[in-house]
Amino acid sequence: MDTRSPPSQAERLHCADLWNRDTDEDLVCIDVHQETHDVKTFTFASPQGKRFVFEAGQYFLFDLEVGGEPESRCYSISSSPHRSNAFSVTVKRVAGGRISNWLHDTLAAGSAVKANGPLGHFIRPNAKKYLFLSGGSGITPVMSMVRELVDTCAPADIVFLHAARSPKDLIFRDELACLATRAKGLRLQFLPESVLGESRWPGLTGRISASYMQLAVPDLAERVVMCCGPAPFMAAARAITAELGLPPSNYIEESFDAAIIDDADIPVVEEIATRTFQVSFAKQGRQIEVSGEQTVLSCAKKAGVKLPSSCSNGVCGTCKSKLVSGTVDMNHNGGIRQREIDAGLFLPCCSKPLSDLVIDR
Repeated sequence: MDTRSPPSQAERLHCADLWNRDTDEDLVCIDVHQETHDVKTFTFASPQGKRFVFEAGQYFLFDLEVGGEPESRCYSISSSPHRSNAFSVTVKRVAGGRISNWLHDTLAAGSAVKANGPLGHFIRPNAKKYLFLSGGSGITPVMSMVRELVDTCAPADIVFLHAARSPKDLIFRDELACLATRAKGLRLQFLPESVLGESRWPGLTGRISASYMQLAVPDLAERVVMCCGPAPFMAAARAITAELGLPPSNYIEESFDAAIIDDADIPVVEEIATRTFQVSFAKQGRQIEVSGEQTVLSCAKKAGVKLPSSCSNGVCGTCKSKLVSGTVDMNHNGGIRQREIDAGLFLPCCSKPLSDLVIDR
């Protein structure tokens, strides 16, 4: 009997044909698909025909130029990792959202963009029973997971519970219904907050609650929960699943809204800890003081300086900025590439000043 493990996706493909996140960055949009009234899916491929190896639940960091200004945003992959010739991200238009509106209004098939990835650790562990729990556009990484499981005919028991404002806001509603007819272990639960636009909605409405979860997923405590959505939604999900007996180790969530960690207790070099540096933001004409034991981003936020940010711990790269002068101690978690560092870029969220700084923001 052959006891060898089946080859991984990377092993099945020639290394020369693979997208390399350390050196590759060019992508071309090959398709734009309207999912709902305010959600679009953008599909990207490598101009050189390279294939992508990623885990369901990961994301790409897009480096865009909007109105002549560089902008970076993270978007979770919504496509299956078993379709390696391209990948998709699904973006909701946000009222007043600078980047989401630009993508919806401007990006079309044939458009060239730059991106870094795949990134992220929202990875599904092997289990027999899952609850995929999503709110709004947080459905994208768990949609990648369910597509992967269907593609591989994995014999998993999956409850997919998706909450949205109304039935018309249920992203991937028709596709999920179709997948559920093929995957016998997939059970859907849609929970719109209201029936706006669909008065004959046949199911329940409202928000997730302990009583609803007991009805919808009576064996919740036996499942691995993969949760993604707005911060209030995930806070409610954490509390409810804990109340219903789910072991904390079985609850896994994705969020780019991680709280800034208070690092006052982290030992630092004495000379740096006792010094305060001047940090100037050239474009905003602002100057703040940052001690050697504080991150640039945490102090900037407290002072009301506008900097884009998401994860606040060096993962997503959203706050990536040009350091005009000065030096920092940066401890990132994959949100910036070495060649970007060599070009003078840094991540304010995980950088502490070693001198006075001038930042191109």
